[in-house]
Amino acid sequence: MVREIKHPVLIHKLNRIRELSTPRETIFELLKDIASFMVYEALSDLELVEREVDIWIGRRRFGFVEEKTVVFVPILRAGIPMLEGAQRVIPKASTGFLALKRDEETLKSHLYYSRLPDLSGRKVIILDPMLATGGTLAKALGEIVKGGPEQTMSIHIVCAPQGIQKVEKEFPNHKLYTISIDEGLSDRGYILPGLGDMGDRLFS
Repeated sequence: MVREIKHPVLIHKLNRIRELSTPRETIFELLKDIASFMVYEALSDLELVEREVDIWIGRRRFGFVEEKTVVFVPILRAGIPMLEGAQRVIPKASTGFLALKRDEETLKSHLYYSRLPDLSGRKVIILDPMLATGGTLAKALGEIVKGGPEQTMSIHIVCAPQGIQKVEKEFPNHKLYTISIDEGLSDRGYILPGLGDMGDRLFS
């Protein structure tokens, strides 16, 4: 399932990131804001569990999210600002980390770091600003599904159609959320118009 969230505020924030003149620190804040918005949308079907609590007129039962059922997995490096935004929404969620590097000649992604909590029966949300060829997300999902999660989702700012097609083919039950499905890929595998090299824009 692919959901393109065409909210005007999100589109505005995305297009501010596209602008080369936007300072690094502003991009960090924009990514945090966007991730917060999109996590709300991705978790719109979370079940509430009732528990009894003390309120001003005595004890009553109310519904609460079981935050520990959610796991955030940012893709290093560019997913780090998105993690902070996601944690604003579900602060007690667990966190895992995956680091992958794409070979610029073959465009294939290689996993070189994996640190994941127990994923069994949990909802896993992957955080990565861009989905280009789909190789990184497919590799990440291959690592994550070994842990037996109940559901996998990913949040991206922009996606290329080619990447979406690859992930849909290999992981048909995966849910993907984005603000924009861009035009396509360059011959070097970069999204057009895209955001440029987001890792370099954030950390170089």
